[in-house]
Amino acid sequence: MQQEAESGRVTLAQVADQAGVSISTVSKVLNGREDVARKTRVRVERLLEHHGYRRGSRAATEAPLIEIVLHEIESLWTMELIRGVESVAKANGASLVLTESGTRHSPGPEWISGVLRRRPLGVILLFSSLPPEYKKRLRSRSIPFVIIDPAGDPDPDVPSVGSANWSGGLAATRHLVDQGHERIAIITGPADMLCSVARLDGFRSAMSMAGLDVDPGFVTYGDFHVQGGFERATELLARPDRPTAIFAGSDLQALGVLEAARVHGLRVPDDLSVVGYDDVAVAPWASPALTTVHQPLKQMAESAAQIILSVRAGEPIATRMELSTSLVVRKSTAPPPPKT
Repeated sequence: MQQEAESGRVTLAQVADQAGVSISTVSKVLNGREDVARKTRVRVERLLEHHGYRRGSRAATEAPLIEIVLHEIESLWTMELIRGVESVAKANGASLVLTESGTRHSPGPEWISGVLRRRPLGVILLFSSLPPEYKKRLRSRSIPFVIIDPAGDPDPDVPSVGSANWSGGLAATRHLVDQGHERIAIITGPADMLCSVARLDGFRSAMSMAGLDVDPGFVTYGDFHVQGGFERATELLARPDRPTAIFAGSDLQALGVLEAARVHGLRVPDDLSVVGYDDVAVAPWASPALTTVHQPLKQMAESAAQIILSVRAGEPIATRMELSTSLVVRKSTAPPPPKT
């Protein structure tokens, strides 16, 4: 019996015959089942890849789901992105399934097996990367994928959505320079994250354009969380030549900076100016209201979800999409205190 013929190409029966296994074994591999010996699975995977095997249009049994892979659900940054994906999914009769990858930049092997069983409409990875083996296995099942704010520089064939991080870092730092600050520190994100590096590069460019030197001790790396921002700011503010302004690579880190300033008895913005990044929902409600770089998180997520649907429909897509950022000036920045 020939099963799931793909537009006149190889059938499951033909793949099974060439692999020396049963059709049911090939089907198990396609569906991510774990009860297949590794050598057998690899042999079947290679044949599927060799023949360019692709599932056709979505089967009736396939769940109308869009899967989101994220580091942590409770992050404010993550919630904005989930809302964006959900709005597109709801408008197209789909639901969401969420997978936490923890501290890893790419989901673990148990995830790829699970997603092949779930067979969603597509997969959106946040702040992550996708190993080549996972790409092959997803494509062999015709499961499209896209990365929002990729961890590294994604391969040319991997669709991604991001924002103008370099421009955002430049705008944040220029604002502080225009206020008259010279001793400006940065608490960026993890050193191995593409967005962190881009924001730091924007910071350095703005300092260079202003003819200001960057003190190596004023360049620190965090994890985009409140606690990390508090710890790095505590170290910076304990210096005898402490900065008069701090650019935090995320609003959550900026909240940590505000708390560190309070602990040190410093007033924001009278004694210390603070700029965040993201413009999450709590930014206007910080005390004082946080000057920050607006990153269009919801729009980024909506664009990623639309890419999934466009691929499913066979429509052309833009492999790289970069949305603009903008500075939002509130109450946490001011000219530096007079020099004594």
